[in-house]
Amino acid sequence: MSTKRDLILELVPILSLRPTQITVGMHEVEEKRKRWREFGRKKRAKVLGNHMIPVVKGAGKTFYVVDHHHLALALHDEGVKEVLITLVADLSMLDKKSFWVVMDNHRWVHPYDEKGERQHFSKIPERVSKLRDDPYRSVAGQLRRAGGYAKDTTPFSEFLWADFLRRRIAEKTIKRDFSKAMVQALELAKSHDAIYLPGWCGPAED
Repeated sequence: MSTKRDLILELVPILSLRPTQITVGMHEVEEKRKRWREFGRKKRAKVLGNHMIPVVKGAGKTFYVVDHHHLALALHDEGVKEVLITLVADLSMLDKKSFWVVMDNHRWVHPYDEKGERQHFSKIPERVSKLRDDPYRSVAGQLRRAGGYAKDTTPFSEFLWADFLRRRIAEKTIKRDFSKAMVQALELAKSHDAIYLPGWCGPAED
């Protein structure tokens, strides 16, 4: 099994890429779309060159996205057809069952739905365009950018924060007043209830 990250200097159709998660935060996708529309041609080319999609190669030369799902969906929704990819690992020699076992053990897959419940790998959509909305993932992403917690290398760390917020903030609050939900999230992020989460900053000690 190859785990060397190689740059593949070819454009790959976004819709040929297979997701490794069920949900994204659609609010975050919309924010990425807005920023994309503000870029000129040169800036867009630079963004595409600097933000390659990391993938794992599966059977039949299928590429599975292991990061940047939000970016891939935002680009697709903005009419971008192709992106550059970078190879994280080649698992094309494995059968389907073994493939998902290895992916799971490397924490390259996150088969949890918008309620935070684990599903079978077969429930993961086949196209980034079929990713479903988890509003708590949007709050978790915005919370990090607002300084609620630090960027962390823990795989799917923002989903861990989303699950923490899911049990403490009403979903209707997020949908009706995202700013109000963010105020609640920032307060919760400082609490000791969140101490176990990756990137927790906590309150300053006296």
